[in-house]
Amino acid sequence: MTDRDPLLKWRAEFPILEHTTYMISHSLGPMPRRAITALADFTTIWATRGIRAWEEGWWDMPVTCGNLIGKIIGAPEGRVIMHQNVSICQQIVTSCFDWSDNKRNKLVTDGLNFPSNDYIYHGLSRQGARIVSIPPNPDGLTVPLEDILNAIDNETQLVSISHVAFRSSALQDLAAITEKAHAVGAYIVADLYQSAGIVPLDVTALNVDFATGGSVKWLLGGPGAGYLYVRPDLDLKLQPANIGWAAHAHPFDFAPGPIQYAPDMMRYSNGTPNVPAMYSARSGYEIVAEIGVPAIRAKSQRQTQHMITLADAADITVRSPRNPNHRGGAVILQVPEHEGRNIVAELARRQILIDFRPGAGIRIAPHFYTSDDEIAHTITELKSILKP
Repeated sequence: MTDRDPLLKWRAEFPILEHTTYMISHSLGPMPRRAITALADFTTIWATRGIRAWEEGWWDMPVTCGNLIGKIIGAPEGRVIMHQNVSICQQIVTSCFDWSDNKRNKLVTDGLNFPSNDYIYHGLSRQGARIVSIPPNPDGLTVPLEDILNAIDNETQLVSISHVAFRSSALQDLAAITEKAHAVGAYIVADLYQSAGIVPLDVTALNVDFATGGSVKWLLGGPGAGYLYVRPDLDLKLQPANIGWAAHAHPFDFAPGPIQYAPDMMRYSNGTPNVPAMYSARSGYEIVAEIGVPAIRAKSQRQTQHMITLADAADITVRSPRNPNHRGGAVILQVPEHEGRNIVAELARRQILIDFRPGAGIRIAPHFYTSDDEIAHTITELKSILKP
């Protein structure tokens, strides 16, 4: 089997694959074996080095760990910093701007953006922000690119785009949106949560201003390890308000405010970093980088297309773009809305892990460790559950 699919050699790295058909890396990737060793290293260092661990590597981990992600998303060294989650990253980004200026107080968000992003944006309305959400097409799968571009004008301060929509796995044209934003003097923040590690991307080539994401999904890093990228030349322009003591140029001086910002990526820090989460996350980054996202993407496109073919044959409606170049790593299949969670529970009883999202359907996601037999098995079992 590995002769035909060399990526299957990685199956041994993930213990849960020994007894589970794991099709849910779009939600929580399986734990790599080497993460066990990494977390043991954390506890050993804490036990033996104590407070000295901060100066022996812990304090620098938000950037040194971020560098591993930077290699995957095309960021320069030192330009990705770790945070606990994307919500914190988004709050830091939006705090860089004055939303009380009526001449440029517009924030454009796509109608398939992740809810927590939109919760933060709408909260900015109390500061004067005007939130414009571009509705999706009637099918609910995609947001019209033309509508997004038309909404970005001289009153726009920030544009927020989910690179891959969590509800449909639709892939947005970041290059075109970034070009339009910059043409009118606006900034763009890209949410890479559903693309990094499964879709090749280069934040430097795209010229995005900010990018956020997390480690839970395709990067196989577990919870509590979000990340933020900021374009290098913006440091001289931006002074984020939502920060903590680690953002100070001399944090261990414990100087009273106002802050003297760090001259580098640390200016986008907040408080004490989540050290154990970064230990657990690094293994996934290393594996993804070792395989290479282009190889992962090629297999993903082949297997998701195969899944769509099998779903069509089983008369199960597909709720994701059919063109593989317009789709991320997951495929969403329509099931009766009131039965969605029951179907997920029954598949879990059969040791097949997927999930359900209201208004979308069940989400199924192979990754580089998935066999073709598991694709067929998943659709066969799903069909048997849906059978009248």
